Amino acid sequence: MTAEEIVNRETDVLIIGAGGAGMSAALAASQAGSRVIMTDRSLIGRGGATIMAQMTVAVALGEQTPDDWRHHYADTLKAGRGLCSEPLARLLCESGVDAIRLLDSWGVGWARSDGHLTQAQAPGHDRPRCVYVDYLNTGPAVAKTLRTQVAHDDSIERYGDLLVLELLVEDGRVCGAVALHLTTGQPVVIRAGAVIVATGGLTRLYRRNSASLNMGGDGYALALRAGARLIDMEFVQFFPIGHLAPRLVGFDPIMWDPFRYKLGGRLLNGLGEEFVEKYGHAGEEKGYTITRDAATYAILKEVEAGRGSPAGGAYLSFQHVPEETLRKAFGPIIDKLAANGIDLTKSPIEVAPIAHYHMGGIRVEVDMSTDVPGLYAAGEAVGGANGANRLSGNAITEAVSFGLQAGRSASAYAADAQALQPPRALELAGPTLARLEPAPQVGEAPNVAALIARLQALMQDCVGPFRNEDGLKHALAELQVLKAELGDALPGDGGPQDPVRLDALDLHNMLLVAEAVTRSAIARRESRGAHQRDDFPGMDDAWTLNQTLALRDGQWRLETEPVRRLDTPVDIPAGGTEYEGQA
Repeated sequence: MTAEEIVNRETDVLIIGAGGAGMSAALAASQAGSRVIMTDRSLIGRGGATIMAQMTVAVALGEQTPDDWRHHYADTLKAGRGLCSEPLARLLCESGVDAIRLLDSWGVGWARSDGHLTQAQAPGHDRPRCVYVDYLNTGPAVAKTLRTQVAHDDSIERYGDLLVLELLVEDGRVCGAVALHLTTGQPVVIRAGAVIVATGGLTRLYRRNSASLNMGGDGYALALRAGARLIDMEFVQFFPIGHLAPRLVGFDPIMWDPFRYKLGGRLLNGLGEEFVEKYGHAGEEKGYTITRDAATYAILKEVEAGRGSPAGGAYLSFQHVPEETLRKAFGPIIDKLAANGIDLTKSPIEVAPIAHYHMGGIRVEVDMSTDVPGLYAAGEAVGGANGANRLSGNAITEAVSFGLQAGRSASAYAADAQALQPPRALELAGPTLARLEPAPQVGEAPNVAALIARLQALMQDCVGPFRNEDGLKHALAELQVLKAELGDALPGDGGPQDPVRLDALDLHNMLLVAEAVTRSAIARRESRGAHQRDDFPGMDDAWTLNQTLALRDGQWRLETEPVRRLDTPVDIPAGGTEYEGQA
């Protein structure tokens, strides 16, 4: 491939990531008049988190129960334990209403009852608020709907199997990216007026996770190296009842939650005792509507006390539910479970917390712009909206509403952006292109797959749901060891679909992002939401602050800032969740 061929792609808006947030951004940018290139390291619209989401979507439609976006907003702030950016939370809850109705107009197929959208109760919500397609296929339906709209839009070019390696920055603004086409092994440079990062989260960093393989924090690493700040990196949400045992094939490990709160599934310790309410937060809903951080805490504390299930979790039992009711709720899934040797009428299954979502991410303004001109973010790549703990059902609402906002904003910026000329683009891409050139291996090549496994074990054990200073400092030291063992060179032959090189590229990003999480977790000397410190139990009002993290001249800069509040507080209507703005 010649230099001219490498840099022959140019667009108004470049979108990195093609899940719910990326596709929503592409549609909004196109509708605003921009030419769009959307890339994904996987298949367009078939990778990432949205397509894996099974359950419900939180939005205050008021179809079955009177509701208002302000009640949803209050619940979101309450779940976030005082750390939510109020402008971002307001955008999520208020614009989410139109976003979800837009999906409805595109034929997503939300479940209906008596002519109204069905809305279900979910943990942390003050009323039934969550729409769904069905309890196991909501995410795939949303992804298919967006994918269909994108396919019919001639202004959106789509490139799958394209791994973005670095953002191009000139005079302090982002103006494109360097990527690797995985199918051919060829580099690609894309010039763009604006770039949107919509790459999802970082839960692949953990040994037990519900993520797809492309959720290793790529977008955070790209933004960091381009000069943007990250926020709230210490807050990694563990889904409390990820499947643990017996072996389950062909199912998402987080499938149990909708059935737990729909059917009243009982969480039991190893002694057969219900235990969740013993650990409930004061003033919070009890039983099976407690938020995810509280449920995670309860399960792991029982295990720590020696009252866990044999595989190291808790039991989830539906044995008290009549078989007819189970079949009505689970449908054909009952037979699929039976093929896995699971009979819910006769025995419980074992569950345990599993890394599921990241509340932190790239720090943005309400228009989804970052600190770096020309760079925007959307979806789970954004930090700040969810504070210390994401409210159940907010993920798809956030992906679509933030994606639409990012697309509109990036389009407006790109309209006035000066185009990057091909020779300058090639010059800026030079260091990344040189790094991709095969180099002679000095000494024994690292076993990159083994290094990734070591990283995941380290993060699970030392930077997981429970943390302390000794473990966190050990993790920080071990991250430097892993970084040294990996080295700067890229192993592998650089040919098409080279798995060793791909793993090495991933691991460089994963190590950088893991260090960001660990440094932030060391600094926050309290327990709040998904960040639990054994050595600093309980919330500390002095830590009602957000932490931001940046790389400046190769050095980490960790700072605190006040939680962003609205200039005019939202007036919560009577009958909703009270929120005073403090933890």
